[in-house]
Amino acid sequence: MTGPDRAFWQQRFVDQQTPWDRGAPSPQLAAWLADGTLAAGMRVAVPGCGAGHEVLALAAAGIDVVALDYAPAAVALVSRRLAQAGLQARVVEADVLAWQPEAPLDAIYEQTCLCALHPDHWSAYAAQLQRWLRPGGRLALLAMQAPRPGSRDGLIEGPPYHVDINALRALFPGAPWHWPKPPYARVDHPAQAHWAELALVLERR
Repeated sequence: MTGPDRAFWQQRFVDQQTPWDRGAPSPQLAAWLADGTLAAGMRVAVPGCGAGHEVLALAAAGIDVVALDYAPAAVALVSRRLAQAGLQARVVEADVLAWQPEAPLDAIYEQTCLCALHPDHWSAYAAQLQRWLRPGGRLALLAMQAPRPGSRDGLIEGPPYHVDINALRALFPGAPWHWPKPPYARVDHPAQAHWAELALVLERR
């Protein structure tokens, strides 16, 4: 596999070397819960769930959550945190490029998975997200903005990989996806002063 493999992510969680972790849910999640983008009763997947901050927040809001991660240590961590909080969610150790839901989903919360995958896998992942959602389903997306100097010379550096808006439009074109009009909310990321995430909600046609 091009880019980080399962062993890479497993070691990161075993060593607790997860500098991208805010230690709390993204502030954008609260906005999407408040405006009904993500609401109680929905079936929502969280691919690349990591430490599970958003998984717990979604479960607490009455959402039917399936949390996915490649690393067994992340799956164990989220399962333990859910049990400690008395919350229910399905946590699955899975390769997002192969996993399929039992039935189409109402929404996907995508924050950390796309930017963690090497760009060689982005097209396959985007196709997966389209397959997972029912028509009218929502992709609540936080696109990592982490440009590095090497990109000027064609270097692909990450993770996290920089998710350019032009790449996003190519991955999620307008024919199968309804796009909101820009500008999009920009959410600062604590890991680096110049990093941020673009928040947008795409709807599967």
